Amino acid sequence: MAEIIHLREPVDERLTRARIAAASVVDPEVPVLTIEDLGVLRDVQFTGDTVEVVITPTYSGCPAMDMIALQVDLALEKAGFAHRKVTLSLSPAWTTDWMSEAGKEKLRAYGIAPPVGRAKGRGALFGVDEIACPHCGSEETERVSEFGSTACKALWRCRACREPFDYFKCI
Repeated sequence: MAEIIHLREPVDERLTRARIAAASVVDPEVPVLTIEDLGVLRDVQFTGDTVEVVITPTYSGCPAMDMIALQVDLALEKAGFAHRKVTLSLSPAWTTDWMSEAGKEKLRAYGIAPPVGRAKGRGALFGVDEIACPHCGSEETERVSEFGSTACKALWRCRACREPFDYFKCI
């Protein structure tokens, strides 16, 4: 039976080292965010001498997941783990509710408006009418397109500073 230890309960040096290594991996699409910031890193556990890291994609067709899995494996190898397994879990489905507050602030500083509110179904995805500009803070913004540079973002424009920006949709 696998020894399951959740991220918030590291109990030994080996688990702490594995968690830190996996948590350091950045999202290739938004390189200011780690997979821990995004909530993609779901679990780190050991079965015997094999470390298993469980990750959940932001959506089932996310093209970054193969790269993230490879980077997690490499980070674990660099941390000294000879026996590694990276598992992709689709259930439960990822939600922006799993993003850390620090991650949302990193998004804003990077020029992407973080998700507003909590995921409550389809209305949360398209129902946002007021997004503060991550550049100047103005709420005089307008949606240009429901789809931005990636499927999880929408394109907005600020009427005050006239800068376009992505909004990370609340999913």
